[in-house]
Amino acid sequence: MKNSIETIYILVNPEKDIVKFATDYQVRYEDTIKDVFGVACISDLHMMLQFNKGFQESISKRNGNKENKISLDSVIRVASKEELLQLKKQLTNDQQTSDNNASSITCPFNTVIQLRDGIFQWDDNHSAYIPYKQGA
Repeated sequence: MKNSIETIYILVNPEKDIVKFATDYQVRYEDTIKDVFGVACISDLHMMLQFNKGFQESISKRNGNKENKISLDSVIRVASKEELLQLKKQLTNDQQTSDNNASSITCPFNTVIQLRDGIFQWDDNHSAYIPYKQGA
């Protein structure tokens, strides 16, 4: 059985102050696009980027660029290691809220993932993704 490497995306809706991490599968086949942006699919998100003035303004304000420079990459892109650290912090805070003695978090995605910075592997000892070492 071949292990597939999941690509992890970050979806950002600055108009509604939503940031969500998702796998390629979740973006394509689940309601993740709808949950974050309120539209059914990525093609509808393209339309939203072109015609929703409030959405355009919120993206421009968040990113500090002009409204005519907005692209799909402004709201959905492959996540970086630094961005994934935001998720770890959120998961750690959520777990500590529900369990005062929390010391580790469970693997949020597959054990091996693709980020903008390369391939990473889950390390149970540190409850974090570390750079993947091929042949290790």
